[in-house]
Amino acid sequence: MGGKVLLVGRLVFAFFFLYSGFNHLTKLGMYAQLAGASGVPAPTLLTAISGLMLIAGGLSVLLGVQVRLGVLLIAAFLIPAAFTVHKFWGIADPMMAANQAANFWKNIALAGACLMISGFVTLYPARWPYSIGRAGVPPAL
Repeated sequence: MGGKVLLVGRLVFAFFFLYSGFNHLTKLGMYAQLAGASGVPAPTLLTAISGLMLIAGGLSVLLGVQVRLGVLLIAAFLIPAAFTVHKFWGIADPMMAANQAANFWKNIALAGACLMISGFVTLYPARWPYSIGRAGVPPAL
């Protein structure tokens, strides 16, 4: 049962970043405008790069290939985005501040999840089920 729960969590986690990366690329103008308004330099270029990072990281987690590198790519997007795009401190409008605070802490929490996944994959590589290049069903956790 543990392996199936891990797989479902892994699918949900991966699809979140695949979807987000896809949006970064297909809605590049809108996302770049948001990034530029937040003070991100070269917003179109960095938005496109971040979309590719999110897709690569999501695919890595989904397929179980180079997972530590994949979650590092995701965290390398999440942490700077939290501090540049979701700066909730100093926003006068309480609703906007609350919205940005929620997004800031979401990014920080997801970066923490990336660190946990990296640790899990490092400590228990044989228990990362259903990965490209690994046959069979994993042992129960």
